[in-house]
Amino acid sequence: MEIRELQSLYSKLPQIAAVDHAIADKSVRAIFLEGLIASSAPMVFSGLAKRSAYNMLFVLQDADEAGYFYHDLSQIIGDGVLFFPSSYRRAVKYGQRDAASEILRTEVLAAIARSSGVQKCRSVDNSFGSVGVKECWSVDNTSSANNSSTCQLVNSSTNTSNSSTNTSNSSTNTTSQPLYIVSYPEAIAELVVSQKNLDDKTISLQVGQTVDVDQLLLQLRQLGFREVDYVYEPGQFALRGSILDVFSYSGEYPYRIDFFGDDIDSIRTFEVENQLSRDKRDGVDIVPELADGGDKVPLLSFLPEETIIVVKDMAFVRDSIDRTYQEGFSVQAIAERTEGATEMEQRDILEKMRSEVQLITGQQFMRDALEYKRIEFGHRPLALPDTTITFNITPQPLFHKNFELLQKSLEDYLLQGYSLYILADSRKQNERLKEIFESIEQVDKLTSRRVDKLCDTINSSTRQHVNSSTKISFTPVDKTIHEGFADNDLRVCFFTDHQIFDRFHKYNLRSDKARSGKVALTLKEISQFEVGDYVVHLDHGIGRFGGLLRMPQGDGYQEMIKITYQRGDSIYVSIHSLHKVAKYKAQDNGEPPRLSTLGTGQWENLKERTKKKIKDIARDLILLYAKRRNEQGFAYSADSFMQHELEASFLYEDTPDQLKATNDVKADMENQRPMDRLVCGDVGFGKTEVAVRAAFKAACDSKQVAVLVPTTVLAYQHYQTFRGRLKDFPVRVDYLSRARSAKQTKEVLKDLEEGKIDILIGTHKLIGKSVKFKDLGLLIIDEEQKFGVSTKEKLRQMKSNVDTLTMSATPIPRTLQFSLVGARDLSVIQTPPPNRYPIQTEIHTFNAEIIADAINFEMSRNGQVYFVNNRIKDLSRIAEMINKYIPDARIAIGHGQMKPEELERIIMDFSNHDFDVLLSTTIVENGIDIPNANTIIINGAHNFGLSDLHQMRGRVGRGNRKAFCYLLAPPLAALNPESRRRLEALENFSDLGSGINIAMQDLDIRGAGNLLGSEQSGFIADLGYETYLKILNEAVVELRNEQTSPNLSEGEEPAVHKQKLITPPSEGQGGGSYYVSDCTIDSDIEMHFPANYVPSDSERMLLYRELDGLKSDDEVARYRSRLLDRFGKIPQVAEELMRVVALRRMGKRLGCEKLILKQGRMAMYFVGNENSPYYQSDVFGTLLDFISRHPRRFNFRQQKGRNSVVVSDVKTVEEAIKVLKNIIGEQ
Repeated sequence: MEIRELQSLYSKLPQIAAVDHAIADKSVRAIFLEGLIASSAPMVFSGLAKRSAYNMLFVLQDADEAGYFYHDLSQIIGDGVLFFPSSYRRAVKYGQRDAASEILRTEVLAAIARSSGVQKCRSVDNSFGSVGVKECWSVDNTSSANNSSTCQLVNSSTNTSNSSTNTSNSSTNTTSQPLYIVSYPEAIAELVVSQKNLDDKTISLQVGQTVDVDQLLLQLRQLGFREVDYVYEPGQFALRGSILDVFSYSGEYPYRIDFFGDDIDSIRTFEVENQLSRDKRDGVDIVPELADGGDKVPLLSFLPEETIIVVKDMAFVRDSIDRTYQEGFSVQAIAERTEGATEMEQRDILEKMRSEVQLITGQQFMRDALEYKRIEFGHRPLALPDTTITFNITPQPLFHKNFELLQKSLEDYLLQGYSLYILADSRKQNERLKEIFESIEQVDKLTSRRVDKLCDTINSSTRQHVNSSTKISFTPVDKTIHEGFADNDLRVCFFTDHQIFDRFHKYNLRSDKARSGKVALTLKEISQFEVGDYVVHLDHGIGRFGGLLRMPQGDGYQEMIKITYQRGDSIYVSIHSLHKVAKYKAQDNGEPPRLSTLGTGQWENLKERTKKKIKDIARDLILLYAKRRNEQGFAYSADSFMQHELEASFLYEDTPDQLKATNDVKADMENQRPMDRLVCGDVGFGKTEVAVRAAFKAACDSKQVAVLVPTTVLAYQHYQTFRGRLKDFPVRVDYLSRARSAKQTKEVLKDLEEGKIDILIGTHKLIGKSVKFKDLGLLIIDEEQKFGVSTKEKLRQMKSNVDTLTMSATPIPRTLQFSLVGARDLSVIQTPPPNRYPIQTEIHTFNAEIIADAINFEMSRNGQVYFVNNRIKDLSRIAEMINKYIPDARIAIGHGQMKPEELERIIMDFSNHDFDVLLSTTIVENGIDIPNANTIIINGAHNFGLSDLHQMRGRVGRGNRKAFCYLLAPPLAALNPESRRRLEALENFSDLGSGINIAMQDLDIRGAGNLLGSEQSGFIADLGYETYLKILNEAVVELRNEQTSPNLSEGEEPAVHKQKLITPPSEGQGGGSYYVSDCTIDSDIEMHFPANYVPSDSERMLLYRELDGLKSDDEVARYRSRLLDRFGKIPQVAEELMRVVALRRMGKRLGCEKLILKQGRMAMYFVGNENSPYYQSDVFGTLLDFISRHPRRFNFRQQKGRNSVVVSDVKTVEEAIKVLKNIIGEQ
């Protein structure tokens, strides 16, 4: 059943009819709806909307309550509901404006203006050489009951038909659709722009209209729009050839206006993340930012007269508006804005801030509200209402995942004649509920224990026999509301799945799309090249980027990038070789790298030393891998019925990634070859559940499991998790750490050796000599990157034939290196669990008021706070400051210089809620999992790497509450660009699942110099991270070309030696590409993106780099369609450039290291190592056979030990591709 069908059900309620009649009665001014609780209010008003069309403004008590009300109402009614937020990111007093919220505010004002009966339009007059703005006032009083107006677009140039054409697009066309606006006190407190001001600032455009583009651009600039290369945020515009992109404040998506001469050919919206078009529009309104300047009025005076004001607790709303007015801007906000300004400038800033804070008082709100018909609901009315209508509603009971209690409650409702509706965002969740109820109904006393396991219910000792006489039947509803309830008049129950399963429920606003543009822009800033950036060329070393230059080449031009080196030397790199150039990325210690000197061999020597080291390590690794492949591991049996029961008892729906990771792990375990799999996933994505299932599978086959964790606290927390999940199964779980007494440790070790313990969780103590397993079958390592070198060496010896499962929250370079040489299987869990709320992340300067507000709020909801400060000597001073402002806060201080036992005791006490605030250094990064801690404050955030910050932020948001992260740093303007981008990236990457993105943006390169972790290498600092990975890849390819296998250590089994360590591919699986790391292209054919096609140098660089990284024809086709959409018709020189991808791929497949297309000929250079197995391969044989059959056109040469073929009459890239296809045998 669709949730919108409930609207019809509610419209028939007698109380709804009574409300409708009361509204129609002109003598009734104030109505009170008694008894509306939970999500019954949006359901009631949706029923009213079904009966009659009224404009309504809903004012809830705070932003979150309004957000959930908006969510519920828009789920039931549809797209006609608007949200009116505050224009500030947090409280008004902090003075941080939010562009995404401005979009929603402007959208509401534009919608009100359209519905108010009169609208003024602007169009550009081309007959005069100036901004000929035409005003048109057209009121059609006969077209509809509410005097809707149709705004006609005026065109004074040539096309007279356009001047009388009505726009059909919803953004410019008046409609009789009623307004439903949801808001809250802080938003209502802010004044809005007047109707006249809005009309003056609105530009209306439609398809077919003739417009002077220059005059339109002038208008946009006058209205405050900023010209940029590419549009990512509201208030920006960009012109590329015939395409104009504009991000209006009145729309969720920016507009792409395509001109044919001066005529508007098409208007489309587009996505900010990928800049690709979404849907077509007939016309649009372009509205600038309305927050600053102009006449301001209260929102209520902007509304149409017939609007109904719906308020939850009028007195509370009035007091909240008054409090916002009294607070104004805080000292913190004033200090941030005036930082570094002169006395005169400070005075101007303060004056501007005073004019910005245009707020209304609570009394003014009340005066304005009395002008409208009002509906109140909540605890009590402000004054005696004209009429009171009572509803008989009870909230959904809390079941806390107790399915026995749920079943009993539902049975009671069914026996009383209620209809049951269970609402869920996922149909699978309703199917899971049905399965659970069916399982409960089928059991009797003998199988009650199995029901307990399936449903994860209360302790079996208190379980009573389930009465299965009443069948639980309910109607599943697609989509959900925030809080379930029972309507005792309608005799219906609306229960929500997230409340049954005790999960957090989140709401989404349309402004989230605008914020995603900021994320895309931040990502782009991090990856793009700017003149002066440090870059690394694979063949020449570290230099500085000198920009894109056009160089004459043959009959045309080629684009090159300039890189400058020591002593002012420069090289020019073809755009076909951009894959050899990378941004320099190493440890962020603030020191610039040393520039390389050309012609000295210094860089080559460094590369060779690195490559030799990598080869040694890689040989060792490949040999170890070969040994593991030959080891006879234990093949576990297929899933037992108990395994199925354990997985069914997981209360949440598995995400697709989690399910795939589980199946991959189980498939590996059922294979005879020892498993070596790494599971990467963000915090809270279900990695531990995968580990629990794997551990239980091993225990079912009487194998012991060791779970290795980095800290004592994490050991205890994993112990609690494993024990809780497996409490109804015949499995013994125990743990070993410093927290256990000598007597307890002795008993655990004795039972372990005797095989009485199935799963043992512990710190590095697990690999001590005293720990002896009877039959170890599975080793699970959590947060492997936290372990020291010696621990890893012991692990290597321990796990030669034991299945190994490693878990990590963010993939670190060592992970990537393992996967590069194929030595470890990888599962990535990227899909966030449904209804997990993103952590609200905010950047502030250090201020006692901010800190006190954050801690007070968390303590008010009985939560706990992490406060991270990396200077130990400052911890006591910060504790005193917190105590001064919050005397009742219980503060614990922890840092790495404490005795381990003392630190563990403090953290354990904090996890038991003996303290409210844990004030510590970065020890919280190391996997402390405390669901009750949902606020983290990080001081000096600009000094941390992005992945470090993400790991620390991941400590909160693990429960079913909204979590907060406060990054305290100097004002952004005072930070260096890298630190600023890092903090802004983290603020924007607040969604769950962004850990992988963050790790890829700012890789934590500590300990990444060696694949096995047994040695550390300083090469990354010398080479840069990306170049290091490329050299690693080259080294592995060179290993494949070596004829001899690595020397065997003494006593090595000859079987391992004889086995091919790296098996060449069969025909059709890559051929010569197996022996070539890359195929470079050199050409005198003109191919590039012209500057008049892609104007920005940095954008062209990004496009060249993206093209350089493409592999398949499908990727090129998608790339081509994106170019066409963003920039228009593709020039021939750009088409030729895109064909290079296929040429390089085919060249690599034939074993070519280099292809040169010059003077109408193509030269193909093959593998440089004459002893390479490539020259005995089928690919090379096919090539020689083809050449011998076409001797006139193909000339085979050997010069200075290099084998090459010259092909005549190849004038274009297309012709070169055709030649290579013929050799390969493709059509």
